Amino acid sequence: MTKIRGEHIIKSDGEKILNVLPNADKIVIPIEKFTKYVLNENADKDKTIVFELALGYNINNVDKLIDNIKNNILNFPAKPKGNKGYGELYEVIVTLKGENGKMANVLTGWIDDVKMGEMRLITVHIDD
Repeated sequence: MTKIRGEHIIKSDGEKILNVLPNADKIVIPIEKFTKYVLNENADKDKTIVFELALGYNINNVDKLIDNIKNNILNFPAKPKGNKGYGELYEVIVTLKGENGKMANVLTGWIDDVKMGEMRLITVHIDD
């Protein structure tokens, strides 16, 4: 069991991870971010190819990628990236095991959107 305490979490094995993404247990990941951009070869063919080769994700298994991010976001620290007037920005690099059994670092960008009242994914790509 994982417990969130302030800006860190304590995992069931007692390991402490500092600076977890605020409200990480309630993140919003719009599927359209993947279906219209990241995994849509008509929008960004290079990103689509990279996700397929690195982790085995494509438009047909986008739900599994979203679940993988949600299930692992608390295992990695969040880096504050400032505020451009719409809410605090954060970056979290998560190491994921993909559908193809390979491991890759995935950079995720988040906004704590003050207007919408949610922590939402705004960018994602394989981090090399």
